[in-house]
Amino acid sequence: MKTHKRYYADSELMINDDGSIFHLHVKPEWLADKIIFVGDPGRVPMVAAHFEKVLHQVESREFHTITGYYKGKHIMVTSTGIGCDNIDIVMNELDALANIDFKTREEKEDFRQLEIVRIGTCGGLQPYTPVGSFICSMKSVGFDGLLNFYQGRNSVCDLAMERALINHLGWTGNMCAPYPYVIDADPELVERIAGKNMVLGVTIACGGFFGPQGRQLRIPLADPKQNEKIEKFEYNGMRITNFEMESSALAGLSRLMGHKATTCCMVIANRLAKKANTGYKNQIDDLISIVLDRI
Repeated sequence: MKTHKRYYADSELMINDDGSIFHLHVKPEWLADKIIFVGDPGRVPMVAAHFEKVLHQVESREFHTITGYYKGKHIMVTSTGIGCDNIDIVMNELDALANIDFKTREEKEDFRQLEIVRIGTCGGLQPYTPVGSFICSMKSVGFDGLLNFYQGRNSVCDLAMERALINHLGWTGNMCAPYPYVIDADPELVERIAGKNMVLGVTIACGGFFGPQGRQLRIPLADPKQNEKIEKFEYNGMRITNFEMESSALAGLSRLMGHKATTCCMVIANRLAKKANTGYKNQIDDLISIVLDRI
């Protein structure tokens, strides 16, 4: 007896005339099982400069993708731009490339698992996360709300930690505050990528760079003490280590889809010490090398 396969209509799975996925412009045959995300399209050539051989390259909007080989490993590097909304696009399109037949528009019988590491920058929130340190996110806290739109969200999230954080921030009953979700990155991947020279972090992914991360320019903040509360939050011996803008969506969607993922960031600003380094681009190459060797 044949099992009915779901058909993905043109409006749901958008495929370009050349057979590539709509936003990324990547074709199914280009896909690698090991993938590196970067936010900045200009950082894609930095990663690909380490490849012994480049196979494919394509650019579309903020999405720049290069596939190639590094020490015998088939690797893809793609830029996502800034924010969890873009991670939603990239993750769904990569999963479609891996697990949907573009000719029949039906799900493939054999699941293909992807391994994804995001390399980025972040703001440190603790004394032990100074400027220049590397943080591998073992847990991510989403202030973006993205995962709340997907079925199964509660089955993959740390609901007890969510409630503790909401109570600590005073968001109980506040309909204007984002409902956070707490998600674990893949433990095996975290252990392998972090090694012994990265901080194992609890990372908040924010829906913006300024107000959501407690930065105030001309508009006053709804809660001027939000960062102070976040820095003091502790749960089962864990503290929030850093702010960035993508890790929660990556970890959450990967868990729901069945992929392995984590985020590694270099601290370029320590909010506690009020110090920052905008000339970090040379040091980020050290993090790139580490991740390429360990992925």
